[in-house]
Amino acid sequence: MMTIPNDWSTALTILGLAAVTFVTRGFFLYPKREVPMPEWLKRGLTVAPLAALSAVVVPEVVLSHGQFLHTWQDARLPGVAAATLYYLWRPGVLGPLLAGLAVYLPLHLMLGW
Repeated sequence: MMTIPNDWSTALTILGLAAVTFVTRGFFLYPKREVPMPEWLKRGLTVAPLAALSAVVVPEVVLSHGQFLHTWQDARLPGVAAATLYYLWRPGVLGPLLAGLAVYLPLHLMLGW
């Protein structure tokens, strides 16, 4: 049975999350001088956002209800292909997004893929 948290626990949770966010987001901004880091860690931090984005996006593209896609007739696949091709032609964010949606939406809405 679920219970509704009282106001104090809600406020404490929000404050705790705010504190954790403040500390983790500003970790590199607090010191007065540059924090010495090994070169391998600097290289790793440059690709971390791409790795995190891939970890979120790839399962959304290749999985449906926790199972791998069983057919190529899924609107996500041509949408990803269109977005990838557009990005290879002209790198950016908005162009590939619009190209992928321009392919995905008609296939999904009109053909029911």
